[in-house]
Amino acid sequence: MSEQPGPRSTETRRQDALYRLGHDVDAWVATADTGTGEPRLTPLSFLWHEDALVFATTTTSPTGRNLATNESVQVGIGLTRDVVLVQGTVEAVAADAIAPDLGDLFAAKAGFDPRRQSALYSYFRVTPRSIQVWREENELAGRWLMRDGVWAA
Repeated sequence: MSEQPGPRSTETRRQDALYRLGHDVDAWVATADTGTGEPRLTPLSFLWHEDALVFATTTTSPTGRNLATNESVQVGIGLTRDVVLVQGTVEAVAADAIAPDLGDLFAAKAGFDPRRQSALYSYFRVTPRSIQVWREENELAGRWLMRDGVWAA
């Protein structure tokens, strides 16, 4: 059995997290219905733009409704042993109100353009309040990279 490498420094974890945010395409988005409290976990494509995650989904889907009515969301990006967990605040933007350059960036990253779909889409900007990052148990103690919207490093 090989020995587990030591924990990464906070700065290395931040750089690794920013790389994952900038290069990964999909995330697991956890929402809750404000009326029933029913949880929902949905894979969505995202764009990391100006220190926020940008998602798009159909406006009338359960996830779209949850994101539009509940300002709190949790997002998981990466693998179980190399994860970035983001808790954030949601802002909804109608597809026809998105800045053209942001819509173009999202389309290039996600591989589809919600503005060109027949179904009505909304964009959702998630501003992180907290970010946790870890690979192994030995990194759990230093997993908080952001709390209350402030980076640790």
